[in-house]
Amino acid sequence: MQKKKQWLIGGVIVLCLLISIFLQARPSEPSGKDFAGEDYVALIRVEGPIVASAGPAGLFGGIESASSERLMREFREAAKDEHAKAVLVRINSPGGSATATQEIGTEMDRLRAAGKPIIISMGDTCASGGYWMAAKGDYIYANPSTLTGSIGVIIGYTNYRELLEKIGVTSDPIKSGEHKDILSPNRPMTEEERALLQDMVNDIYSQFVDVVAAGRRLEPARVRELADGRVFTGRQAKELGLVDALGNHYDALAYTAGLVGLDPEDTPVREYGEQTPWQQIFGTQLQAALQETLAHAFSQSLTEFTARLRAAESEVPHVR
Repeated sequence: MQKKKQWLIGGVIVLCLLISIFLQARPSEPSGKDFAGEDYVALIRVEGPIVASAGPAGLFGGIESASSERLMREFREAAKDEHAKAVLVRINSPGGSATATQEIGTEMDRLRAAGKPIIISMGDTCASGGYWMAAKGDYIYANPSTLTGSIGVIIGYTNYRELLEKIGVTSDPIKSGEHKDILSPNRPMTEEERALLQDMVNDIYSQFVDVVAAGRRLEPARVRELADGRVFTGRQAKELGLVDALGNHYDALAYTAGLVGLDPEDTPVREYGEQTPWQQIFGTQLQAALQETLAHAFSQSLTEFTARLRAAESEVPHVR
């Protein structure tokens, strides 16, 4: 009976170790066939809202998002990859965090500075922060029905004070400064606070306009005429100079291949950022929690197994 328990504990340890090793697989590594020194187009996907740090949704729910941490890493890897002659960025995003978008855009600038062209392929939607990223590309493809544009900045604010008072809830914060609870939903915004926030929005908006003006080689005044937050179809955007051509993902891929001397009809593609099977099932955040739990279980099992071995050794007669 004792021996069966020891085998069981040992089996649990081995299983935990194997799962832990499997989970350690880095999803940001280039995946696909072995190119054996062959040159190719690198493919990077931007799917969902752009956020500072998150991951793809798993089988158990959540919203798929475009993590700036992941995308920055992938653009850096593409810059160092000597066989990645160009990068095709497939964007299907409504936008998101201005700061996260800016972080990604900085890495795109560095990639271009390394001499690698960046081609953009727009999916269903490439708006707001998605368009900020697109403007960093050398050439932009959109489908005629793609929704793009939405050049602008917004800070959301909702005031629940009257609703809270109706149900007998009051708020009386203790704060270190007059504006520490700015944007609090528990009270109306003051005119001074509105002016402060408007200055912030205007500053980030100006940065957005500068990115579009530089990327699309347009005058800032012309960009501001288009940058009132409205969205455009891909066909409208082309007429306005916000995209370069109409076409789908494979049209963009063929153009990218021809740009760097690869076969447009049979282009080698290496995709960055493919998910591990565990990420596809659980999502990135749940995977991290599961990995931590397994690591803890492995540590406990190893400690228990070692203690049992020592106890067994003490019962065995020793020849001295």
